Amino acid sequence: MAPPLLHLKDIALTLGGAPLLDGAELAIAPGDRIALVGRNGSGKSTLLRIAAGETQPDRGTRFQQPSARLGFLPQEPDMAGFATVLDYVLADVAERDDAYMARALMGDLGLDPAADPKTLSGGEARRAALARVLGAEPDILLLDEPTNHLDLIAIEWLEAHLMGCRSALALVSHDRRLMADLTNATVWVDRGATHRLDRGFSAFEAWRDQKLEEEEAERHKLDRKIVAEEHWMRYGVTARRKRNMRRVGELAEMRNERREARKATGLATMVAQEAKASGALVIEAEGIAKAYDDTPIVRNFSTRIMRADRIGVIGANGAGKTTLINMLTGVLAPDSGDVRIGTNVVMARLDQKRDALPPTTTLVDALTGGGSDYVTINGERRHVIGYMKDFLFGPEQARTPIEKLSGGERGRLMLARALSLPSNLIVLDEPTNDLDVETLDLLQELLGEYKGTILIVSHDRDFLDRVATSVIVSEGAGVWREYAGGYSDMVSQRGFGLAGPAAAPALKADKAKAEPRTETQAKRKLSFNEKRALDLLPLRMDKLRGEIETLEAKLGDGDFAARDPAAFQTATNRYGGLRAELEKAEDEWLALEILREGIEG
Repeated sequence: MAPPLLHLKDIALTLGGAPLLDGAELAIAPGDRIALVGRNGSGKSTLLRIAAGETQPDRGTRFQQPSARLGFLPQEPDMAGFATVLDYVLADVAERDDAYMARALMGDLGLDPAADPKTLSGGEARRAALARVLGAEPDILLLDEPTNHLDLIAIEWLEAHLMGCRSALALVSHDRRLMADLTNATVWVDRGATHRLDRGFSAFEAWRDQKLEEEEAERHKLDRKIVAEEHWMRYGVTARRKRNMRRVGELAEMRNERREARKATGLATMVAQEAKASGALVIEAEGIAKAYDDTPIVRNFSTRIMRADRIGVIGANGAGKTTLINMLTGVLAPDSGDVRIGTNVVMARLDQKRDALPPTTTLVDALTGGGSDYVTINGERRHVIGYMKDFLFGPEQARTPIEKLSGGERGRLMLARALSLPSNLIVLDEPTNDLDVETLDLLQELLGEYKGTILIVSHDRDFLDRVATSVIVSEGAGVWREYAGGYSDMVSQRGFGLAGPAAAPALKADKAKAEPRTETQAKRKLSFNEKRALDLLPLRMDKLRGEIETLEAKLGDGDFAARDPAAFQTATNRYGGLRAELEKAEDEWLALEILREGIEG
């Protein structure tokens, strides 16, 4: 085995009086592509900064091969002091004559070399930071949330580039698809320690669950041993004049071990506040269009969204995703065409920017609206502290202002706020931003159980695959098209992703070189929502066919139209709607069956 290019050993760091890292290790050897995973606040980014040499630990050693060049992408790159994007990107290139790669990357990423860094959007700043770190072609590449602020086109480009890159890699990301596609090893940061799995992220979740089950079993054994020892102390010593002090000492040690055992961080318990059910038809759009300054954003788009649909909306930054959502939900009027909102629709919304409230608003006031210590969830009045705990907030954070929360905490807070509102239609704009793997799992389960309708704007391919029943995709020039299934189903139907046909062969070729799969390795599994849909769709299709047959018999009565014209028209409209529903359900079922057969076969 090749010696590591970078090695952290016995790393310890205490922040705010509590140990963040305690005995953590990280070894990066040539060819390593490591997913660094763990709960929000577990110390992943801190460990990466220590690896980059930017943070000094309280204890431990850091060794880097003298000849190994290191590149580090922080979550918040500092562009201060640079007059142009070109100056910033070339800062890590030894000589301007060696800057070909960096200049080429700026072109690939659509960056203006002469632009002032202070004027860049979040996505442009992230692309500039990527051009800088990738352009230096380091031996060791440390990436902290590289997909932040990137749209799907840029994410697919980044994935293809990293697959062809020779650098050893350590990656922190909430994009599970990126980590699954790129990595061949996983380091789990949990309660200050690190645990390494020499397989990629696709195998991590099953391995983590097994480790936690083993840990729980050990704790259970310890509990039983304590009970047995207490029984001996209470009843066995009554026949003795002299206690066995060794056994008393062992019991004290076991009790101390139980007290000191640091239990795994709690998991979020998410429950959505549901309103009265909406009508079967939630949203119907006919030929809607919108343009700004003669630039078409949406052109002649039509769709029918039914109760319990989960619709993903995807496209490049600036394609008009939010504009389309706003038109579909009645927030924004189309220039032409019609939108009809169904009956009893009650909407809740999670905004992407997470800035709907003043930054000085406390956590409690954000959840209760101020002036109260209670929230009502599905008719149950709950104390806000208990509801906070469901989303992993401690009682001591009750009066913490929003501006003091981390990105992940702000994301959980806004989810808690959106889900506390009565709704049968939830609009989620980038809900997965800054959420860790476990919280993402629970959010997906919640959305699977939610009885209402969901509209999701997201760049997270894995999340869309697990949640969406169909996706509405920007095809460019204001054209939007709906595809049955999630993101992968859309790619299968189109033949390529958002990055375009040119990127598809490169991605396929590079993925073929990725970590070989074995029969025991964890595979892509059907999500809870997909399994549920496979079970329910046949029942729904049978019900629709029965209703269609009944209507066909009714409409077949030659005197029906003359006898009751209004009822005849109503039945005709209903028949057309049922046929459309059946066709959509059949498309969904077929896409899921193809996915299931691909996984099982």
